[in-house]
Amino acid sequence: MATKHEQILKYIDELPVGEKISVRQIAKALHVSEGTAYRAIKEAENQGYVSSIERVGTIRIERKKKENIEKLTFAEVVNIVDGQVLGGKSGLHKTLNKFVIGAMKLDAMMRYTEAGNLLIVGNRTQAHEHALKAGAAVLITGGFDTEEHVKKLADELEMPVISSTYDTFTVATMINRAIYDQLIKKEILLVEDILTPVNETSFLASNDCVKKWHELNQETGHGRFPVVDENMKVQGIVTSKDIMGQEEDTLIEKVMTKNPMTVGDKMSVASSAHMMVWEGIELLPVVNDNLVLQGIVSRQDVLKALQMSHRQPQVGETIDDTITGQLVMSESRGKGEEVYSYGVTPQMTNYLGTISTGVFTTIVTDSANRILKNYKRGDLVVENMTIYFIKPVQIDSTLDVQPRVLDVGRKFGKVDVEVFNQGKLVGKAMLTCQLLDRS
Repeated sequence: MATKHEQILKYIDELPVGEKISVRQIAKALHVSEGTAYRAIKEAENQGYVSSIERVGTIRIERKKKENIEKLTFAEVVNIVDGQVLGGKSGLHKTLNKFVIGAMKLDAMMRYTEAGNLLIVGNRTQAHEHALKAGAAVLITGGFDTEEHVKKLADELEMPVISSTYDTFTVATMINRAIYDQLIKKEILLVEDILTPVNETSFLASNDCVKKWHELNQETGHGRFPVVDENMKVQGIVTSKDIMGQEEDTLIEKVMTKNPMTVGDKMSVASSAHMMVWEGIELLPVVNDNLVLQGIVSRQDVLKALQMSHRQPQVGETIDDTITGQLVMSESRGKGEEVYSYGVTPQMTNYLGTISTGVFTTIVTDSANRILKNYKRGDLVVENMTIYFIKPVQIDSTLDVQPRVLDVGRKFGKVDVEVFNQGKLVGKAMLTCQLLDRS
């Protein structure tokens, strides 16, 4: 039977898109406490089918599909630009497909404005009216208001009119940045993308006996299982090592490892891989904020996902991609010794005009990764890194990066990296790395 929390989520999911939601309304409709209703609404917001807008309230919106994550709803635009909704609140759930900057004459502006667009414009009332009639939303910059008849038209057509105190260039930049950030997020593998869901997960209750472990072991062929209480909260984890030598009627809670390491479904796969390698863990329970079991991820799942991610194109380019893309091999001195060249561009410097610490760290880490791949295919997790900045490196300098493998084993590698500018040593790093085998 579904819990009250699940019943509320189902109720919210079945509400029509655009409907306003309140804690009191949900509590009254489903005969639950306001605290329970509040937690369910927050969960629905996390799952992407409810949005809270300042000065508007909480509304049911279209659930965003992963493949359309680069699209923004007008409700999200309001949050991005710290906007105020002047009219058309019932259309906030709709998705914009393009934004148009109204820096031209009215007839030219309307040629570019289509249904589903967002027109970014100043206090030009005629433009507001024409855009709404064309099926576009309006974002008024400079903190200006609009005429009452425009607000009524927006309500009738269910297309938002939003006001923001920022100027046109700033709001366009903010929206563009938000779309770009979502493109990057879309390509980052999260635990929720690879987990085995709870309805397909084998687990034990804390009041089960060791006999139950043997039954699950025979049934699934697995030796590690999460242990939960009557509310499905994770209490521990039990492995074949814990079971060895135990009587069949021994309670699982007596032999399990208590307070195990867990991960949330929004954690990146790379972070969970680091945790597994660092702690020597083969299986991680996936939990929500209340430690309720959502599923599991195994080391095999994580490494397979990392292997697949390297074969996928990156839609949004991160800062790391930009840095590593500019690091090119200029000389090979045999296995384990290569020289890379890197040009320092303005965006890679700090406010003093010298290369930033983060950029330098990425350069030495990537060069170490590349050279270790000559010995072993796979990725690395940096366990320890010591960096020395000997001289500042200014804009437009060209660096020679010389990584050298000091020692490499089946599961580890040690690399020394020296960085030169015009033949002078400007930085040095020593890295100890764990190797993730992807074979």
